[in-house]
Amino acid sequence: MKYRKLGRTDLNVSEIGFGPEWLERHPREDVERIMHLCSDLGINIFDCWMSEPEIRSNLGYAMKGQRDKWIIQGHIGSTWKGQYVRTRDVDLVRPAFEDQLRRFGTDYVDIGVINYVDEAKDFDTVMNSEFINYVHRLKESGAIRYVGMSTHNPKIGKMAVESGEVDMLMFSINPAFDMKPASENVDDLFAEKYEGDFNGIDPERDELYRLCEREGVGITVMKGFGGGRLFDASLSPFGVALTAAQCIHYALTRPAVASVIAGFQTEEQVREAVAYCDAAETEKDYATVLANAPSFAYNGQCTYCGHCTPCPAGIDIAMVNKLYDLAAMCDEPAQSVVSHYHCLSANAADCIGCGGCETRCPFGVKIVDRMEKAKKLFDR
Repeated sequence: MKYRKLGRTDLNVSEIGFGPEWLERHPREDVERIMHLCSDLGINIFDCWMSEPEIRSNLGYAMKGQRDKWIIQGHIGSTWKGQYVRTRDVDLVRPAFEDQLRRFGTDYVDIGVINYVDEAKDFDTVMNSEFINYVHRLKESGAIRYVGMSTHNPKIGKMAVESGEVDMLMFSINPAFDMKPASENVDDLFAEKYEGDFNGIDPERDELYRLCEREGVGITVMKGFGGGRLFDASLSPFGVALTAAQCIHYALTRPAVASVIAGFQTEEQVREAVAYCDAAETEKDYATVLANAPSFAYNGQCTYCGHCTPCPAGIDIAMVNKLYDLAAMCDEPAQSVVSHYHCLSANAADCIGCGGCETRCPFGVKIVDRMEKAKKLFDR
């Protein structure tokens, strides 16, 4: 298992995370077995948005004596009234969060995630009410170490990052969702048909990833498998099936992403996801599949997949492209991005223009032109 620093936090999270939502109706023994297997295989982060009391208690039971092994994403605003209810009423939010701590057997969660904000009106309510004051008090008291927000809407994600209130985002990322424009209705992401002219990553989602990278706001990924639809060619909007390893690799190659939180209810599912860690590059290769899919190719757009290597000049082309995209967001590139670029052992200035990278790029990116643009941008 590999670990990544989650943005500007001091948390090093496993690239694969544990999402226990599918275990809500399973007995305690199943939860304990799956959670212990996750830990044994190196997974160290789990997310619990569920407010149902039994799953919280079962997770706490499974974690007993092992609290120091886990980084917990606990949600704020997820309550239980005979069923899951999202609320911003602090009189309901407070006891629900305290219940979460009690059932987990801990006095803090590592990340307090403001639960499920997809609408601008709801974002305004969260940020301009007693709700955000309560979140501040939780952080001041040590009940949460960092503040996060979960959203499926890139517009809300950008608003959250620009507010300065969040240290991380939990965001829905997979190659199918990345083609979809922003919406306040999460059901739009699961529409049976993808209407419109889609060709590559939606600019607003792309901008969100770059903004998070620039501002040091880490991302943990939800819905990385598209609810399992991407595993079935008849349901996938691409007309081809992807594997778990390909979906995980796609998410992990987005800027700012630290961990993909995968939902597990069987040991086989855990092992299949963790197999990504030892998978060959050919097994992780989402780019060739997407480039040859009957629908929605990412023509002309760099996805940082790494197919362009090896470079005879030793350039990490995907990294140069990523830094160039980050720098190009602003009139004046951030000094941290410029410094990172110049610390590379080889950069765009070393490009010999051979074009070998372009013959290997599945998406037809004009890499030599991009190297020239990067050289001008960073060496001006």
